[in-house]
Amino acid sequence: MTRMTHFGDTREHLLATGENIILGKGYAAVGLSEILGTAGVPKGSFYHYFPSKEAFGVQMLERYFDNYDARLAELLVQAEGSARDRLLGYFQRWMHRHCECSSHMSCLAVKLAGEVSDLSEPMREALSRGMDRVMRRIADALREGAADGSIRTAGAPENMARSLYSLWIGASLLFKVQHDPAILDGALERTAELLAGRTE
Repeated sequence: MTRMTHFGDTREHLLATGENIILGKGYAAVGLSEILGTAGVPKGSFYHYFPSKEAFGVQMLERYFDNYDARLAELLVQAEGSARDRLLGYFQRWMHRHCECSSHMSCLAVKLAGEVSDLSEPMREALSRGMDRVMRRIADALREGAADGSIRTAGAPENMARSLYSLWIGASLLFKVQHDPAILDGALERTAELLAGRTE
């Protein structure tokens, strides 16, 4: 019985395997031979689905953001509580996930943003599209919070969403370097302040 017996979709298996390896090592440090060897897939099968490693990277990011968007829908749309509660719950999960995975990066977007943006324009564009999706989800939750009264914000929700996402991307990178949980604690405290809004 080969490893592929458990995976009916070779393309999906390759993408999942590649994501797991790249999360630990980065994009440039991982060769196709390592992905193929770990996945138990011959090189010919890889090129049947992906014309190049770069094309593989683009599809891996698109898959990652599709899955991430589905989780965001559960946390920011379907979960119980006010919009503010749901947003804080989302960022608390972000903090806990990074703290638990301090030995490696737990977010593919954070892992690859600095690395591939100067190496591959198609991968940079895939990152940009995916990050825009995340910020739109956050902006929608901010609008809902303004409507249900749980968030009092000044300015456009899109601007606030960009500020929050930038705060957490930056905090995640700094935490990766310094391994200091106070960085993410501070990001959560600042988030709570921003979501409380400004009093009139």
